[in-house]
Amino acid sequence: MFKTNVGRTDRILRILVGLVLIALVFVGPKTPWGWLGIIPLATGLLRSCPLYSLIGVNTCGVKQG
Repeated sequence: MFKTNVGRTDRILRILVGLVLIALVFVGPKTPWGWLGIIPLATGLLRSCPLYSLIGVNTCGVKQG
């Protein structure tokens, strides 16, 4: 469905940042801005970033074959 364009390191960082931002909704400053963490969390879990597709970025490694 979506082209995979998020590599392993990028994926891990997106998931971690997303979880930390979502945690801000429940602990710490309890700011609703933390819900923005859904975006990096979703792109990390789906391994596809629409913005990367628009600007032609691909952080997936080239498969040696």
